[in-house]
Amino acid sequence: MAEPVPHVKSALRTVELLDFFAQYPGLHSLTDLQGKLGYPKSSLHALLRTLVDLGWIETDVTGTLYRIGMRALLVGATYIDGDPVVQLAHDALDWLAEVTGETVHLARLDHFDIVYLATRASRHYLRPFSRVGRRLPASTTSLGKAILASRDDGEVRAMLPAELPSLTAHTIVDAEELLVDLHRVRKQGYAVDREENTEGLRCFGVALHISDPPRDAISCSVPIPRLTPEREKEIASCLLEARERIERSAMRQRRAY
Repeated sequence: MAEPVPHVKSALRTVELLDFFAQYPGLHSLTDLQGKLGYPKSSLHALLRTLVDLGWIETDVTGTLYRIGMRALLVGATYIDGDPVVQLAHDALDWLAEVTGETVHLARLDHFDIVYLATRASRHYLRPFSRVGRRLPASTTSLGKAILASRDDGEVRAMLPAELPSLTAHTIVDAEELLVDLHRVRKQGYAVDREENTEGLRCFGVALHISDPPRDAISCSVPIPRLTPEREKEIASCLLEARERIERSAMRQRRAY
């Protein structure tokens, strides 16, 4: 067995710094960054200046506060544009948004978080809307719960953080309660986020079985006032149809190669 390749300290610090800015948007001072990351202030300052010169980090007009830069957006957009699942799901997401009239998402599991890869806004939503690139705890979303439910309880337990994060008063924060919910997902065939990451919004999600184990899912979000038991059944049926369309496209693509 090959020995693990040691990490290059400067590269590791660069990635950790960019991850910090991705997790905590907005402006941060050198002192704040040093306190959060623990790097020597002189080394951190040199790293920041290098990344500013390269466009990965930007400063405010005073030059003393830092935030993520334009280069990160360009690289992120390239990831989305070149992702095969985003391409496979494109038509099905358009169809799902059209037939439901609601907001739909495609997202991917990254460690214990869900990262949004594509969004189609509801025809009822009048303001600009996009979640692409946003990261949320898997346990708080129908997308994440649909993907987690494709694993057995032992695998899920190994993935859980020490404490489940709470985003609203409805968020599941108990591991055993989450496992019970995942059993419900397996039984009914789709996951439900009951105002667990956004008050007033219920979301329904299904995992895409185009990788083993699944790591991608699609969802549909519906404001509580527009939701009825009949509407839930309709949304679930449309989600399952959209999933079938995407999985058929994936199968045709594999056969083509």
